[in-house]
Amino acid sequence: MPALATAALLLPLLGAAPSAAAPPDAPPAPDRLQRAFATAAAEYHVPQSVLLGVSYLQSRWDAHDGAPSVTGGYGPLHLTDARTALAGAPRSHHGEGSEDPRGDDARAPLHPAEEAVPPSADLPARLTTLPRAAELTGLSPEALRTDPAANVSGGAALLAAAQRELGEPLSSDPADWYGAVARFSGAEDSATAAAYANDVYEVIRTGERRTTDAGQRVTLTARPDVAPDTSRLDGAGLRTASAAGTECPRSVACEWIPAPYEEFGDGDYGNHDLGDRPAAQRIRYIVVHDTEGTWNGVLNMVQDPTYVSWNYTLRSTDGHIAQHVKAKDVAWHAGNWYVNAKSIGLEHEGFLAEPDAWYTEAMYRSSARLVKYLAKKYDIPLDRQHVLGHDNVPGTTTATIPGMHTDPGPYWDWRHYFQLLGRPFEPTAGKNSSLVTIRPDYDANRPEYTGCETAGEPCAAHGSSEVRLYSDHDVNAPLIKDIGLGTTPTTGVNDLSSRVSTGQQYAVADRWGEWTAIWYLGQKAWFHNPRKSPAAVPASGRVITPRKGLASVPVYGRAYPEKAAYPAGVPAQAVSPLPYTLAAGQKYVVGEKVPGEYYYAVTFDEASHRVVTGKDQYYEIQYGHRVAYVRAADVTVSAAR
Repeated sequence: MPALATAALLLPLLGAAPSAAAPPDAPPAPDRLQRAFATAAAEYHVPQSVLLGVSYLQSRWDAHDGAPSVTGGYGPLHLTDARTALAGAPRSHHGEGSEDPRGDDARAPLHPAEEAVPPSADLPARLTTLPRAAELTGLSPEALRTDPAANVSGGAALLAAAQRELGEPLSSDPADWYGAVARFSGAEDSATAAAYANDVYEVIRTGERRTTDAGQRVTLTARPDVAPDTSRLDGAGLRTASAAGTECPRSVACEWIPAPYEEFGDGDYGNHDLGDRPAAQRIRYIVVHDTEGTWNGVLNMVQDPTYVSWNYTLRSTDGHIAQHVKAKDVAWHAGNWYVNAKSIGLEHEGFLAEPDAWYTEAMYRSSARLVKYLAKKYDIPLDRQHVLGHDNVPGTTTATIPGMHTDPGPYWDWRHYFQLLGRPFEPTAGKNSSLVTIRPDYDANRPEYTGCETAGEPCAAHGSSEVRLYSDHDVNAPLIKDIGLGTTPTTGVNDLSSRVSTGQQYAVADRWGEWTAIWYLGQKAWFHNPRKSPAAVPASGRVITPRKGLASVPVYGRAYPEKAAYPAGVPAQAVSPLPYTLAAGQKYVVGEKVPGEYYYAVTFDEASHRVVTGKDQYYEIQYGHRVAYVRAADVTVSAAR
């Protein structure tokens, strides 16, 4: 069809000529996007279920108000125009922390310089699909970026072109489109393309229904009978990528890009430590990070022996995974050596302080599959006391608290992530329970944040996993203060002093109308919890309180052994309390009982490495936004409902 005819056909959907019955400022009809899918599917002879399935895996049908994703993708079909989206100064950490990633007092702090990596002059095809869609449809790049209906049309045109390039007919049977769907991912290897296509067809078989961020109601009717012909990928000309050496489930595409274990300089070495986990010490945590950089630049950094490390990186466009450090070894990623020694770190391509630099559904699903695999392999409970954000990792000492990182931040969708993990946050007690699980509606929950682009300036309104805390049951009351930060609390996007996150659990301290108070950082902290749109659900679990006769007990950022436990040749590490206390009458939710333990690894020669285990036992607790530890001998544990 000629380009002008295509544009004319789309005109009513694009909203370029409002009718008298629909004034220019009227909100779009809630079925407008559904009709756009039907129109584009018919025009380009793509099965509507395929077009809807691909779009769901890209964006869950959200338009993000025309803002680009992490990798420069726009609209419901995530059409990429990275040169436009990533133009200008490279992104930075936006002040999210200055921590020592190793977090070990026995070694000199490590503060490696980050290299700014500008967008490449030769961008891969997966980052330039929007200009191609403009050629195929005759629609302007601006329309494809900003108008959802045009964007859907561009996606349909790309799918049809991929089908033709594979020498396949424009069939009405969705099973015949496996190769084109795999090509749409932009993946350069067959394993990643196949993993992407498999996810799309899973969505087609199970069906989906949701209301988008723009209030559009979209439905993909389940087609459980669809069995795609996977052989149609054979002629796509993609390279074969080896998963040799990786520790990943078969349901994801994974490659081994090792972080170097090398000596350099005056006896220094990087960028991780060799270990023998889980034989020598348990792996208890999975830590979720965002990269604060794009794929190629991040991979360059993790392959630098003078930089830091993490175990896995996940790509936004298609969910592809690179593994860098074996699970048996200890990566330098969390800023707390106790947590590093007991965790696996996952970096997700993304930016904390860019609310509309959104994560794709493909990456969420790939990450969830990896976490489920790791959790099963290492017996890690799937809850928010064990699946931590980097922003939940505590400072090791009072001095380190202000520098701790705050990623993945308020825009990571923990509720959706745990649904994908098969562990949704559901009520587990009656309505007047003494515990709550934080669980706002991500899309509807839009607290104000500032400082995303300019200090003090409001961030773009966006869904959030986090709920704000006040010193009284009033939105005009002062925000809760974190004495460890030593600053006046703000609505800054990196200020964690007065925020709780989806999935975290707290003991109820009080109630007042539609407000709930919890014990948080040694204080009563209030949040608005209306009955019709609750920010939390009732929960049951275990709590700790100071042992009888103690007015308060100290709180720690790591669970280290007592001095007597250290053998000769291993310097004893200080058991340093944080500036917080847990007062009599206060209660905090228990994560797990853990031994006092320290991994001594300060030399390249691993012959001197030791795991020191003491007699002291600790409880991990949800103390504030971050977890913390208390000595088991100081507290009493009880069940709460």
